[in-house]
Amino acid sequence: MLALSRGCRCLRQPQVIPAVGSRLMSSGGAIPVEREGLRNARRVVVKVGTAVVSNSDGTLALSRLGALVEQLQDLKEEGRQVLLVSSGAVGLGRLKLGLSKELVQNTANVTDRQACAAAGQEVLMSTYGLMFQRMGTTCAQVLITESDLLSRERYTYLTGTLERLMELKAIPIINENDVVTGGPSVGARVFTDNDRLSALLASGADADGLALLTDVDAVFNKPPDQPGAERIKVYKPDATVEIGEKSTMGRGGMASKIAAARVAALGGVHTCVAGGFDIGNIKKVFSGEDIGTLFPASGRPNKRQRWLTFATHAKGVLTVTDLCKKRMIDSNGQDGGYQLNISDLIESKGEYGERAVVEIKGPEGGVFARGQVQMSSEEIKEKIAPQGEDGMPVITFNSSHKVMQDSECVILATI
Repeated sequence: MLALSRGCRCLRQPQVIPAVGSRLMSSGGAIPVEREGLRNARRVVVKVGTAVVSNSDGTLALSRLGALVEQLQDLKEEGRQVLLVSSGAVGLGRLKLGLSKELVQNTANVTDRQACAAAGQEVLMSTYGLMFQRMGTTCAQVLITESDLLSRERYTYLTGTLERLMELKAIPIINENDVVTGGPSVGARVFTDNDRLSALLASGADADGLALLTDVDAVFNKPPDQPGAERIKVYKPDATVEIGEKSTMGRGGMASKIAAARVAALGGVHTCVAGGFDIGNIKKVFSGEDIGTLFPASGRPNKRQRWLTFATHAKGVLTVTDLCKKRMIDSNGQDGGYQLNISDLIESKGEYGERAVVEIKGPEGGVFARGQVQMSSEEIKEKIAPQGEDGMPVITFNSSHKVMQDSECVILATI
């Protein structure tokens, strides 16, 4: 996985609620130090999957939903800002439209799934709306497509809207807009399920904590029903996890949750994967109790760097000289970093336009950066100079033409 390097500029430390006393306590005793970030989180995201909001027959799990709303209200009354990412619309719509489970589970039946999403989203939101209204809280529906993240402008509008809703004391309820996104797409996607979507939103909305609630109690080293399975209390990049079957009710599985949790943590969000059937786990997660699996947050990159790293597709690849690579890495984290010019380029691959996102690699082939170009691939290819005997591009009139501003480039680290 590619992630932001620890030395990125403009790191923002998560906002916190002041701790009570010098030693934090939970119902189970002293809070582990690594859990203080969740306990102190001021802005939190809670993600619930289809298996959590629905019963096995596809009907709404009303008791769990009611408990969920009460838990979120409690977080709000503690002075926290709350966002909810909720799956479940397709399953609810299937029941409402009288379609079989087998028919809808087949991702090739795009139109049927879209129809179910349209019918089910109304059921899901009206239920949330009624429950939150009884608690004296306003909720707001936010439906998102991948295009809302790929476009820098729409991404900024989206995060700005979420910010304003929270200022107005509302709880945004977020879901992928399955009515228009359809079935499996060709090629890479920014997100393929609500696990990844919740991670991207938690990072983009400057959240401090994320609870990914699932149908198992934590991340285990192997499927929890197998002998020798042990809970991983704190996830580390070198952890070995044997992945079992995906959820039968939603699109995500444990691999999806691990990948999403890592994205959120690298975006500066303290993240916990925990069991969702006991809704009381929400309070436990944000009280700092030792449940589930913790993914500790890294230093928070600035918003543009987060967008470039996690919420975009690279349309092409630029190969730069060794000297350029060294200068870019050495200047990372400094004011006035290295500006990429035509003279630094060896090759451009792919067809892309001005302002497209591209990957940057050195002569040896390893991708080490990503950024937005200021000219199209056609212009770049026309201006790249031939290499001299020393392997370096020959200096020409075009050599000083700017390809990428340092502020629109992020250095990556492989973890």
